[in-house]
Amino acid sequence: MIRLGLSGGIGAGKSTVAKTFIDRGGYHIDADKIAREVVEPGTPGLAALVEAFGDDILTDDGSLDRPALAAKAFVDDESRQKLNSITHPLVGKRTQEMLDAAPDDAIVVQDIPLLVESKMAPFFHLVVIVHADAETRVQRLTSARGMPESDARARIAAQASDDERRAVADVWLDNSGTPDDLAAAAAALWDDRLIPFEQNIRSRTVLRGPLILADPDPGWEAEGARLVNRLWAIVGDKASAVDHTGSTAIPGLAAKPTIDLQVTVADLDVADALADTLADGGFPRVGGIDGDRPKADPATGTVDAGLWGKRLHGSADPARAVNVHLRAAGSPGQQFALDFRDWLRADESARDEYAKVKRQALADADGDLGRYVSAKEPWFDDAYRRVSEWKLNR
Repeated sequence: MIRLGLSGGIGAGKSTVAKTFIDRGGYHIDADKIAREVVEPGTPGLAALVEAFGDDILTDDGSLDRPALAAKAFVDDESRQKLNSITHPLVGKRTQEMLDAAPDDAIVVQDIPLLVESKMAPFFHLVVIVHADAETRVQRLTSARGMPESDARARIAAQASDDERRAVADVWLDNSGTPDDLAAAAAALWDDRLIPFEQNIRSRTVLRGPLILADPDPGWEAEGARLVNRLWAIVGDKASAVDHTGSTAIPGLAAKPTIDLQVTVADLDVADALADTLADGGFPRVGGIDGDRPKADPATGTVDAGLWGKRLHGSADPARAVNVHLRAAGSPGQQFALDFRDWLRADESARDEYAKVKRQALADADGDLGRYVSAKEPWFDDAYRRVSEWKLNR
């Protein structure tokens, strides 16, 4: 199963994407629909609202008068909090009931207008944002829905900004064209990414990225931040830190287009206990890798291979290559991953030197990842010493 968070500003065209996914077999959970269901006549939710805000929030037939409720519930933060304390647990409970009823191989499409505002993005395998510019949305709301222009602009202004949506979007579907264009893009996303992603999670299949060096991409930082937040949502208090490491965390450095992340845990027993949790979250374990290549302690010259253990997980998402390294807090490998990143961020000459090493290693590897990694190791042995000296002297 994978959970897809679907959102977008009012009038962006989210319903077209939802319908496309539903037509292809998506298990749809509509947050707005649930919010209406839990306060229908005769429900405990409606009774609680009446008790909190008075029976003048009801229409003559006993159903909820939403404008009357809004006039009372949105006058101040205390009233809004009172409303949320009643409705949010009910919506959450019903949503969980629907999730529990979903088939094991479902692609769950959770349609949530305020996904960004409610900071729910990290709890999904993927977040899809449907976008149209504000003027296009105003035109759609006024012509298709008959909404007054002032109301349309006020509704748009009250929601998350485009920048806030971009920060959490794994997929950005542009709806500046026709509905057919948007439906075609959604269908391609379903066929090419979502179906394989769900299948890969169930089969515990890891997708490896291409062995190439890509030019520095400013988008790596945002992607790393999204993945850090997602890993925190998956591992919770079992980790003491989650960090973006590796070459994609170093501005200006050419890198394999694979995001490296480090999850710091108390010990490797905790890492092993997280294996299924991470796999279900979209990051299956990579077999056969139980540690980093040991390096000599700069102070003593000795090598203790037992201190360099780790567990490696990768991504089941066919469109995103990720390495997730689980290392014990305070271990040499855990410390070096952070110190090496920070050294290269601070030292331009070392960064340029490493770029040359990578290019030569890539040329020597002839497309073989193992040979590429091995070709860099002699340089890393000396870099371990240099990083230690830099850390002591900074």
